[in-house]
Amino acid sequence: MNRTMLPGLALTALLATYAPVLAQSADQSAVIAERIAELKKRAIEGVDARAKLAQEMNDSIFSFGELAFQEFETSKYITAILEKNGFTIERNVAGLPTGWVAKWGSGGPVIALGSDIDCLPKASQKPGVAYHAPLVEGAPGHGEGHNSGQALNVVAALAMKEIMEREKIPGTIMLWPGVAEELVAGKAYMVRDGVFNGVDAVLFTHVGNNLQTAWGQPNGTGLVSVEYSFKGEAAHSAAAPWRGRSALDGVELMNIGWNMRREHLRPEQRSHYVITDGGDQPNVVPPEASVWYFIREQDFENIRKNFEIANTISEAAAKMTDTTVTRRIIGTAAPRHFNKPIAEAAYTNIQQVGLPQWTEDEQAFAKAVQRTVKGKEEGLATELKKFEPPVEKPESGGSDDIGDISWTVPTITLNYPSNIPNLPGHHWSNAMSMATPIAHKGVVAGAKVIAMTTVDLLMKPDLLAQAKEYFTKDQQKGQTYVPMITAEDKPQVHINADIMAQYRPEMKKYYYDPSKYPTYLDQLGIKFPVLEKPKN
Repeated sequence: MNRTMLPGLALTALLATYAPVLAQSADQSAVIAERIAELKKRAIEGVDARAKLAQEMNDSIFSFGELAFQEFETSKYITAILEKNGFTIERNVAGLPTGWVAKWGSGGPVIALGSDIDCLPKASQKPGVAYHAPLVEGAPGHGEGHNSGQALNVVAALAMKEIMEREKIPGTIMLWPGVAEELVAGKAYMVRDGVFNGVDAVLFTHVGNNLQTAWGQPNGTGLVSVEYSFKGEAAHSAAAPWRGRSALDGVELMNIGWNMRREHLRPEQRSHYVITDGGDQPNVVPPEASVWYFIREQDFENIRKNFEIANTISEAAAKMTDTTVTRRIIGTAAPRHFNKPIAEAAYTNIQQVGLPQWTEDEQAFAKAVQRTVKGKEEGLATELKKFEPPVEKPESGGSDDIGDISWTVPTITLNYPSNIPNLPGHHWSNAMSMATPIAHKGVVAGAKVIAMTTVDLLMKPDLLAQAKEYFTKDQQKGQTYVPMITAEDKPQVHINADIMAQYRPEMKKYYYDPSKYPTYLDQLGIKFPVLEKPKN
């Protein structure tokens, strides 16, 4: 038998039909292990062959800089590349104008690769310079690094498509975007509307500063994102204030009530608000006012409990001010829980890939950025983080709506080293590396891990069986998925439209043109790395 040339269909049949026999046959096991190792080697080569595409995609999406629900250029760009490479595209999924699903292949298993695509307000920043320098003053930008994940996934998917075609390996590769993740306002709608029905495993990627994955419940929270809108009656604030009923008073009393109640909530809770409409001008009693809350907790029961408390406080504030109040859900996120067997397989591949080899210039740039934001100056990571069991009592913290998917399909998140340690997060400094060689190397490293883990999922039926068993038995033991949105709730796709309309014309002048420039840094005339602000 030619071990290195065993066809994909034949190997898959061996694995599926004769698993009990193979377990007793050292020779057959060696054949399978050798074949899978060969496929992973080809996956790595396939990613390396597409490193230029990864760089162009990373830099292009960085230059679009689109806020939540307004990722039109980004989605058009990514889907055009996938269509060109034989993927079928379904657009406008789950009521999301920038949502889509791309599929290639046939039958099972179905492996879904996802990553977020939106950016942050007021985070415009030139890449490759270690000081604050907006490309467009006041404009949005990728101050978290969501420009990189789809580049990673597309390159991994194309490498796998090539292998699957050549080796006739059955299965389906599916790609999808995390729309409006910065508002945690997209994935719950995709789950509700069945986007992940029939999917066997989800490999989610998110920018980080090391190459790592995890299983179980990590630190962080789930949440409800909800806006409360009060309505009263306008009047002249000086001439006839008694004829008015202030909606702003309702908002302020709600905030006071919530702040008083915080002391009597669990320490694990996190909650924050902004007044999105406080009236028009001081001499008019505000007839309308709104406040937007993020209500966070660590489990479904307490998220729901705190949400109900906030609803009660809003209604009490309306009664006190003789106004009315309505609420609308903007987004939700479930507490996350990641799959142990898939994470273990991914970490084995992480160990094989390892961290990128950073140059002296890249390390100098990272330290200069850390110095700019008064972070610890230790440069880029040079050692992989250990793969450790989840903490017994997770700490409170941020949220991510990948949590909803993780309670629907066996899911992991892979973090890849395209950003710099010790930065504030959600900040213009986190954009500084995101269209530089640091980001490009991190994307390629992550793509290799995703492609290799896809090989595992396609070629090891026992891995999928173990993942499903963990999902149904271990994960569901403590709590089960409680959707926070109803059939009537709709994505708030109008959000950020005005902001993008204001800034997009100027931002378009800076869109990356890879047909003219090798990198975005070249287009901007930046000689990487720029460690200090030039003196005039």
